[in-house]
Amino acid sequence: MRAPLVLVSAAMAVPSAFYRPLVSAFEARGWEARALPTRGFERDRPAASREHDWSYRDEIMAIADAVAEARQDDPTRPVILLGHSLGSQLGAGHELHHPPSDGFVTVGASVPHFRSYPFGGLPVLFMGVAVPVVTRLRGFLPKPFFGGPGARTLMREWARFVRTGRPPFAVPGLIATPSLVVQLQGDVYAVSRSNKMFIETFLDPAVVTRWVYTKDAVPEGGTTDHVAWARTPGPVVDKIIEWWTVQDLTGTTADDVA
Repeated sequence: MRAPLVLVSAAMAVPSAFYRPLVSAFEARGWEARALPTRGFERDRPAASREHDWSYRDEIMAIADAVAEARQDDPTRPVILLGHSLGSQLGAGHELHHPPSDGFVTVGASVPHFRSYPFGGLPVLFMGVAVPVVTRLRGFLPKPFFGGPGARTLMREWARFVRTGRPPFAVPGLIATPSLVVQLQGDVYAVSRSNKMFIETFLDPAVVTRWVYTKDAVPEGGTTDHVAWARTPGPVVDKIIEWWTVQDLTGTTADDVA
């Protein structure tokens, strides 16, 4: 069984360096992993501004380029695309519109429609309404807004997703790539309902394994927080390897936790 390469597509406003513990955890288990650059949040790259803008499509194309490069470097090595939060949405866009990866993993994935959140989703709806106004005035989304400094086009697309529940890209069918969906218990950004909406919107049920990472399974000092889980990612990495081993041996999937 050939160990795959894992390409990590980051959460909104999270630089690639944040995923060093995740990359190291895969490497400690004999796998190779690489965190893709987060446009606008890398030290050597320009931040979003009135002059520097990008979209969901641009980010999806960057993933497609990375997958293609990985396959060109080693055509015999499987490629797993791991999307975290926003990276899961971008990963879904990639799987639908480009030659798909060999395995698709999401952590903290959601359809961020405000109606999927508690209390009517009013705080989320506020962001969905405020982003277009602020980006029109400033030309980008400044701090301290969520995701700031954010590119105006991508953030407007995200805000429309929040308001309408409609993805910022076409969904011509359901993703057929073997997929592992990791739901973080207590995740306030990707709540259970929004996570299940992600599955319903994008993924063929026949290929999905859904696993809830519970708080009692975290290592010492660990958490199931939406972002901070990646600092102590051992249980998630172990689950991915276990899931992939089953895929590789049998080609089947199963729901671990509904």
